[in-house]
Amino acid sequence: MEKYTHILVAVDFAADSTLLGERAVELQTLYGARLSFVHTVEHIPLEPGSELLMGPEFDLEQQLVDGARSRLAEYVKQLGITGADQHVTLGSTKNEITRLAQELQADLIVVGSHGRHGLALLLGSTANGVLHAASCDVLAVRMKS
Repeated sequence: MEKYTHILVAVDFAADSTLLGERAVELQTLYGARLSFVHTVEHIPLEPGSELLMGPEFDLEQQLVDGARSRLAEYVKQLGITGADQHVTLGSTKNEITRLAQELQADLIVVGSHGRHGLALLLGSTANGVLHAASCDVLAVRMKS
């Protein structure tokens, strides 16, 4: 098995997401790999005319992206990592993670798996979607929640 050179970590800011980052840092240390982080903000469907209620200067998606950038920077800082690439994307989580992995030429994607059951399992999960769509290896880290 070849060693990993670029690891992309998909962060969802769940309460136990520090575990995900810690696992990625362990892999980075083991392989001497480059580490990148991504958080995706899903598009917010708005009813026609609802933007009129908020005013034209109010861009909810941009505010969510800006907030996610701050949270991601704080997340990486709490892990004690300096120099890691940080990306906040807007769109379908699965699609954005796999697109960015290809763009960055990542050879491993690390995602959290919350072990959903029932309806949530039927609807699919981000980890499962990434696993089936990625062109590189995917590590699903079992999360506690």
